[in-house]
Formats: sequence, structure tokens, C-alpha cells
Amino acid sequence: MPRAAPYAMQDIPCQATQRGRSRFSTRRSLLAAAPLLPWLASARAADPIVLRFSHVVAPNTPKGRAAEQFRLLAESRTQGRVRVEVHPNSELYTDRDELEALQLGAVQMLAPSTAKFAPLGLHEFEVFDLPYVFADYDALRRVTRGEVGQRLLRRLQPKGIVGLGFWDNGFKQMSANKPLRVAADYAGLTMRVQPSEVIKAQMRALGARPRVMAFSEAVPALRAGAVDGTENPTSNFLTQRFDTVQSHLTLTDHGYLGYALIVNARFWNGLPRDIRAALDSAAADATRYANEIAKQVNDEALAEIERAGRTRVLRLTPTERGLLQQALWPVHQQMRGRVGGDLLDAIYRETGQGLGRRTAAG
Repeated sequence: MPRAAPYAMQDIPCQATQRGRSRFSTRRSLLAAAPLLPWLASARAADPIVLRFSHVVAPNTPKGRAAEQFRLLAESRTQGRVRVEVHPNSELYTDRDELEALQLGAVQMLAPSTAKFAPLGLHEFEVFDLPYVFADYDALRRVTRGEVGQRLLRRLQPKGIVGLGFWDNGFKQMSANKPLRVAADYAGLTMRVQPSEVIKAQMRALGARPRVMAFSEAVPALRAGAVDGTENPTSNFLTQRFDTVQSHLTLTDHGYLGYALIVNARFWNGLPRDIRAALDSAAADATRYANEIAKQVNDEALAEIERAGRTRVLRLTPTERGLLQQALWPVHQQMRGRVGGDLLDAIYRETGQGLGRRTAAG
């Protein structure tokens, strides 16, 4: 087996190898070890550069498959000078811890959901969480591939993070142990959500109680009855076995779940120029791949959920969808100050989405 490489940080404990250690001990070790990165790089410059890519979903989700595609491209285009280690399913860090681990240098690459940047003070990324802000993938692409998307990625730089692109998972569906067709059906339910004030407001607008918890904790919480339901693209619903704890899945397409592909800035800027160029190229192609397969993977997951028959899939009528949109539209205005009115207006201009409903809502 080859020796550890620069940035491999094998002296840093992780959940996969030292699960008995407390989170406090792990955090303390990370803080102590992170400053050693430059020394390790110079001391072992002849070794392959190890890039740890951590994520919280299954390998056969859109993100999991794109991470593997990046690994293959990166190792090929650097001719083995970079070795990429992909760690799925919260193997190293949960989604509560992974951003801190990236900033400290314990991992080099992540693809967290955009909602995860709010705790860093980057509330504008929660604009992606607004209900019905994107009508379809074409509208979404005009934002993520355009100036608005680039502006958002640049906002990561002061946090020691380089943004390389946006990866799709897909549009989210609502689930619970009861049919969810109209807003009144959500009243009194406790719904697991990501740490996004926008998503919390969305659930409250439906009369539900939002409860923030790590993705890896959602299924156990549903099984124990600590929460009643959640929202997910169908690929996550299937691969994490939500169909074993949720009897109903409603195809609402109410919100978008996407990721930002990011790297530790100190690591990235310290790479040899040719290596960085090769990895940048691999990231760009992996991004295209991620966004090409997302809809297909979710469609296949939906077909499998229906085939298995453990969860009843409900499709909204046009009237029901319109009423749900109407119930959720006030969240746009409520969260305007948080995500930035100028940013929201820029998205409306790019997509045409929301303008008519904004006028109708007064």
C-alpha cells in the first residue's frame, strides 16, 4: 500500500475509524493538526497528493455517482499524481461537521447542499431553498450557470473555500405516514428539515413544525416517531430506505435540492499549477455529468419506489398544486430580507418565475 500523501491527514481522527471518540476530542485533534498541512506537503512532496472527498449520501445517488466520476477523471488527468478518496454515507463526517472539517483541512473536497452555508453567515445560499422558485431544470440552469451562480460561489472565498460549481440532486417531494395533498394535511406534523431558515419558514407556512437534524439521523428519528415526515428527492428517499418508515410520498416538486462542489482554499491554492488545472477540468466535467444524470436517477428511483409498493405515491392535481404554491408563496416575501432582495429579483429576471404570483399575492 502506498504511503500517506500530502494532505491525507491520517493523524486526524474520523468517525469511520475512531467512532468511540467523543466529538469534542475529534474537534480538538482537528484544530491541533490543521496547521501542519504546509509542513506535511513539503516533507512528503514526492508522494501522491491525497484528496479526501466526503459526502453524506449513498454512492448510487446523483452526488455519489458524480463524486466517483470526479475521482476517475482526477486520477486519470493527473496521471496518478493525485489520489482521490471518496467517503460516502457520512462515513467520515455528518453534514453537521463536514464544513468545519473542510475549513480545517481534515478533508479537501465536499459537495454540501446549499442550505449548509447559512451557518457560515452566507444566508444568500438559502435562496435555493425557496419553494417553487424554479419551475424546471432549464430555469435552474440559467441561474447556476450564469452570473448569479458565479456571484454566489465567489462569496465562499472569504471563508477559506473555493467554489467549483453546482451539482443537482433534484426536486424535492414531501413524505409522511398520511396523505399530503393540501396545506391543511401538514397541520401539526413535525417535519425533519435541513438547517435553513427558509425551509423552516416553508414548513411553518404549511402548519407543520420544522425540526433540524442531520441527514443520517432522519430515518432513525422517523422510525422512533420523533418526527413525522420530511422532504427529499426520490433518489435520497430510495437509497436511504425512507420507504421503510414513510407510508406516503407526495410528488410536490416544491423545492430544489442542489449542492455546491467546494474545496479547501489553502489546499487548492497550494497545488502545482498543472495539477490544479487538471483537477479544475475534472471538476467541470464531473459537474456536467452530475447535472445530466440527476433527473434520470430520480425518475428511476421513483419507478423503483412504486414497484416496491411499500410507500404509496400520490400525484397532485393541477388545482392541488396551485393551492400548495399559493400557500407557500408568502415565504418568498418573508425571507426576502434574509436571502437578499437584489439576489431574489435577479433570479426572477433570469427565470421569469414568481413574478406573476408576486403580483397576484400583492
